[in-house]
Amino acid sequence: MRGVFKGILDPIGAFFNRLGLYPNTVTILGLVGNTIGAILLASGHMTIGGLVILVMGPVDALDGTMARLRGMASEFGAFVDSVTDRYSELLIFGGLIYFYVGQRDALATMLVFSAAAGSVLVSYVRARAASLGIETKVGLLTRMERYLVLVPALIFNQPLWGLWIIATSPM
Repeated sequence: MRGVFKGILDPIGAFFNRLGLYPNTVTILGLVGNTIGAILLASGHMTIGGLVILVMGPVDALDGTMARLRGMASEFGAFVDSVTDRYSELLIFGGLIYFYVGQRDALATMLVFSAAAGSVLVSYVRARAASLGIETKVGLLTRMERYLVLVPALIFNQPLWGLWIIATSPM
């Protein structure tokens, strides 16, 4: 996806670089924004939370773009970005679990848990396979695809639809 949006991301990344922001700062800003989105979801504000998370999506791509434009791309930066992505995603799922526990909706709570477990496992399986030298470009829902499923479901206040898709999709 970064290749598709390179013409958009590069000028925005260059602008943020000129402002003096560092790529890791933008990574942390994305985490903070997704935390705010998760808090909104936890309090039942699905549409507003979904919109906040939607705005934070491009921020995830900007940190890498900024690092590349600065000539600062590094394995450590990629590691920080990857870990922060996992935290962001789990915070979002955590906000949804909190909401559904408060609603005493056991099925929805387990659905969110399944979606969260599956998303973490996709990342883990790929990372573990890569550490063993095995290429794993299989599976239906990468992080970007999960984002493209969940965010519209949140914005249209239908989170369970997105969660069902994520929870039941094979890795």
